[in-house]
Amino acid sequence: MLISCGCPVSGVWADPLSVTGFAMRAEELGYHGLWTFQRLLAGQGQDLAPVYRSVLDPLLTLTYAAARTTDIRLGVAVINLPYVSPAYLAKQATTLDVLSGGRFDLGLGTGWSDVEFAATNSDPRPRGRRTEEYLQVLRTLFTGRVAAFDGEFYRVPPSTMAPPPVQSGGPPILLGGTADAALRRAGRIAAGWVTSSRASLQEIAHGAQVVRRAAEEAGRDPDSLRIVVRGVVRAGLRDDAVPLSGTWDQIRAGAQLYAQAGVTELSYDLNWDPFIGSPDADPRAAGERAEQILTALAPNG
Repeated sequence: MLISCGCPVSGVWADPLSVTGFAMRAEELGYHGLWTFQRLLAGQGQDLAPVYRSVLDPLLTLTYAAARTTDIRLGVAVINLPYVSPAYLAKQATTLDVLSGGRFDLGLGTGWSDVEFAATNSDPRPRGRRTEEYLQVLRTLFTGRVAAFDGEFYRVPPSTMAPPPVQSGGPPILLGGTADAALRRAGRIAAGWVTSSRASLQEIAHGAQVVRRAAEEAGRDPDSLRIVVRGVVRAGLRDDAVPLSGTWDQIRAGAQLYAQAGVTELSYDLNWDPFIGSPDADPRAAGERAEQILTALAPNG
């Protein structure tokens, strides 16, 4: 199982020096990837966790980190596809892939915030057909050749998007979602599945099985699919409901539980630590705590 980490995008530690410094340090320590997430707005009176109240744009943050790194992969989990046209996202994803030398992983979801749906004048429904068509458009544009698309939700006149991505076929596309229909879709048409921060270990084990079974039924190699987990870390305070909590040894033991559940990549996402990712946290203490956790859990440690 590969070990990755969350990039500073939320709360007081999401500043220019933290983004570049953390990315460089994670690469130095041997972390496989650096992951961001998307949150556009916090509606007035909306019941949101502190991690969602102040969030940098995920793709701009990864581009900023890409400029100071050379090897660590850069992923977003996830961009909510109803918010933006596939042609626009294809250009952003291609640009990041080119500027990073082919290190970008694109996670997609359909969103859940009514505030953001209203603000972007978007509607995720019907989720299944919309998602499948969205991926078809992305892959059409990632070829770098003259292409066209005329579907139920999206249309692209004959045109070329250049330059093409560095990675053949474009950045790998992973899908989010927890419903069985979404899991089966990830197994059929995507490079893998990326989980929600709220998913339990049991839900992840179930999801991995559904994804791989759907891949096999579609004639794909189930072992080739990626199962990427955003792991919520609670360093120093043991909670049996949170596998990555407690002492360093307890957190590492929790990580092994994810590997046994079929996970191929675990991201220690410190944005979900209220002492780091909250807008009310102490900036200096947040940075020091993030450095301590990143170093203690390093895959090369």
